Amino acid sequence: MRTRLISVRFGTLLSGLLLGLSATVLAVAPQASAATGPAVVAEALKEGPVYVDPRAEAQLPKAEADALAQKIKDAGKPVFVAVLPATSEFPADGLLSALRTQTGITGLYAVRLGEGFDAGADPAVMPANAVRNLTAAVKTGEPVDAGTQLNNFVDQALSQAKGGAPASWGTSGGDTGAPVGALIALGAVAVIGGGGAYTVVRRNRKKKEEVRREAIARLGVVVDEDITAFGEELERLDFHPGEPGADDAMRKDYEQGLDSYEKAKRIMASVQHPEEVRGVTQALEDGRFALARLDARRQGEPLPERRAPCFFDPRHGPSTEDAAWAPAGGARRTVPVCTADAVRLRDGLDPAVRTVDTEYGPRPYYDAGPAYGPWAGGYFGGGILPGLLMGTMLGSMMSSPAYASDFGGGAGFEGGDVSGADFNPSDFGGFGGGDFGGGGGFDGGGGF
Repeated sequence: MRTRLISVRFGTLLSGLLLGLSATVLAVAPQASAATGPAVVAEALKEGPVYVDPRAEAQLPKAEADALAQKIKDAGKPVFVAVLPATSEFPADGLLSALRTQTGITGLYAVRLGEGFDAGADPAVMPANAVRNLTAAVKTGEPVDAGTQLNNFVDQALSQAKGGAPASWGTSGGDTGAPVGALIALGAVAVIGGGGAYTVVRRNRKKKEEVRREAIARLGVVVDEDITAFGEELERLDFHPGEPGADDAMRKDYEQGLDSYEKAKRIMASVQHPEEVRGVTQALEDGRFALARLDARRQGEPLPERRAPCFFDPRHGPSTEDAAWAPAGGARRTVPVCTADAVRLRDGLDPAVRTVDTEYGPRPYYDAGPAYGPWAGGYFGGGILPGLLMGTMLGSMMSSPAYASDFGGGAGFEGGDVSGADFNPSDFGGFGGGDFGGGGGFDGGGGF
């Protein structure tokens, strides 16, 4: 009796595996239906890396499309390719952003629209500059067939794209001729080993979430201090819009300072990922410059030029000059400094460096760990920050893949992760109409 029960259960399990695997094989490379539009393309890309609209099959025949899809799957990278007709159903403007939003998967998206081509990527997968360069490299200015162009792009992209293929693609390609026996064996292994793999994935994700929560807690203390300090600056300024001598320019500067103060508080109240803190410190920096202009107008002095804040402590306000400085044991570099710190350096004294609490006691922010990268990035921007932090602990950590994954962009999502619509459209250059040029992101710039 027991033997019969085992046999029945095994038969049920085997039937379930066969049905599930059959459904997977059929879903990997879905054939286009009569429906069209970005939503249909997005659903297809969830199941496989290449989609060809039926009206564009002459550009990329099925055999070539299957070969391209298999190449991407073999590489295991989150690269998506669509070949579409230039029709009103696929407006060039905003097409990349629409596909990324409706697919909901972090990755690199390339689209051949009629005779045009463009691409965009999440920063966690490929920087916008790299996407633009790769896009330009496959656009010769002369008509080129879709197969050649797409293969050239994909060949270069696969060696540079970060992250892994989305889980929804599965492990078997459409029409690959994989024997059913092998699929059953793989399914059985998945039943046995899938639990262990899932446990590892869950553990890794949980660890990342703990790191992010700890980073937000540390950042919260520092940012709250910054917001409080800015509020105190507003009070010390003691400006009244109706005071004698006040003009529209002064009132505009003061209003901008107030708006920046409120914006910083509003963003910080809703922060859920470390990189979102960048918006808080950007707002505070805008506000401090507005107050510096207001103070100059009230004193009858020349308006200050827009400069980066004091490197040693952004609460010191906009810098007034550049000075040579070296961290302990590090190389000398030029940093923006406020007047008070410039005097200290000339007198051979240490600057007034912003310190933060760590498990080893107070440390300069640039030697306190990767969590402070978004905080510093909002004040100094991505352009000058690497040079300023060269040789410091934060500078070293910011160049690592772990920092990019946990603190740098895409709300912590990696290539192939399902993020839904949680991405910054400004990261994607996108299809702006015309000849589908540029590339790099999913909104604005470039175009087919």
